[in-house]
Amino acid sequence: MNNYLYHLKNDISFKRIQQLAIPAIIAGIAEPILSSTDAAVVGNIPQFATESLAAVGVVGSFLSMLIWILAQTRAAIATIIAQNLGAGNLDQLKNFPAQAILFNVILSILVLTTTYFFVEEIFRLLNAEGLILKFSIDYYNIRVWGFPLTLFTFAAFGIFRGLQNTFWPMVVAIIGTVINVVLDILFVFGVDGYIPAMGIEGAAWASLIAQIAMAMISLILLLKKTNISLKIHLPLHPEVNRLVQMSFNLFIRSIALNTALMLAVREATALGTEYIAAHAIAINIWLFTAFFVDGYGAAGNILGGKLLGAKDYKGLSALTRKVNAYNLGVAALLMILLAVFYTPLGLLFSKDPSVLNVFYPMFFLVIISQPLNALAFTMDAVFKGLGEMAYLRNVLLSATFIAFIPILYLTQYLRWDLVGIWVALLCWVAFRAIALIIKFKQKYHPLISD
Repeated sequence: MNNYLYHLKNDISFKRIQQLAIPAIIAGIAEPILSSTDAAVVGNIPQFATESLAAVGVVGSFLSMLIWILAQTRAAIATIIAQNLGAGNLDQLKNFPAQAILFNVILSILVLTTTYFFVEEIFRLLNAEGLILKFSIDYYNIRVWGFPLTLFTFAAFGIFRGLQNTFWPMVVAIIGTVINVVLDILFVFGVDGYIPAMGIEGAAWASLIAQIAMAMISLILLLKKTNISLKIHLPLHPEVNRLVQMSFNLFIRSIALNTALMLAVREATALGTEYIAAHAIAINIWLFTAFFVDGYGAAGNILGGKLLGAKDYKGLSALTRKVNAYNLGVAALLMILLAVFYTPLGLLFSKDPSVLNVFYPMFFLVIISQPLNALAFTMDAVFKGLGEMAYLRNVLLSATFIAFIPILYLTQYLRWDLVGIWVALLCWVAFRAIALIIKFKQKYHPLISD
């Protein structure tokens, strides 16, 4: 009976991991699909397609930076709930979820108000000029209002993940993605006699409406499918203090992460319009594939937090080996698919020969990044589940300032152009993977025999 209860409570079988990972893969691609769909559609409009694609790349990178800096609270929320679930203390978290959601939304509003009035200066800092700058501002001024809604949705996803449920986030993601794809086509190109063609502004409206829908559905599901109350009660739950500490470390980590991504955008933009357009294609594909890898990472995050709460270190070690192995398999499949569709993927985003002439010679770097992504992102997710936010912060700071930035400027000095930018990104990801694997073996393997 005890053996049965052990497996029931701490199930890390292939079937259980798939139950969590597959819905998480689908849910995880929601945000990059919003940006990728916008990029694919505006890159094929009749006029100023290259400038519009470049603008989506600039704004998409900036918004992704803001979202992922603040959306790290999702991981903190999931970790706290999962660890308490594993320790059998879930009943003590009654007031925590509502306070955590409020914390997330307030942060998003503060960031939105502090950036909205300086958007032109921000995009100029990213080397956007002329039509690219104009289109960037037009696109941003509409899409930015979905920012607090996205963070509310991510907080809801964190609650569901902590409860070991990735199904409902998947449902929300599918609905939001379908809405975005359909409205992108209708609004960007228009429908004769019904909807005027709005170009890049139409893409922004499509994304905003999709984000509104996702937030509303997430709210309904929280109320209908869980016992969680969204009423705010004082005093603050003791776990809010840990949420703030975890979130602060993840904020610093994300600033370091996005410093690398934004410097890459800045250097690509400085090379010329065709370079930032090609980089926009590459980074959208890279982000899209990363979220396939992140699905098994999510399973490691969710189950890892629960196993740590239950002090099941043997199960934790076995889980980490399994999700790494599964993700390396996913990476191999992605490499094959990207190689097979090498040419069509470029044409999907742009028909401009000058853009494609820059994109195709560097796209192989996106392909060979896949196994590195698999290891780095899987270990990153496992460490979040373990609450190791301070170490994750230190790893990203080191990877960015010791590996990425020196290699970036060295390759630009050597005139490697966009290839150099992506070589720096690969070294950045490899540094993270190696550091996390070493730390896990040093800290958690000895606990198995204790």
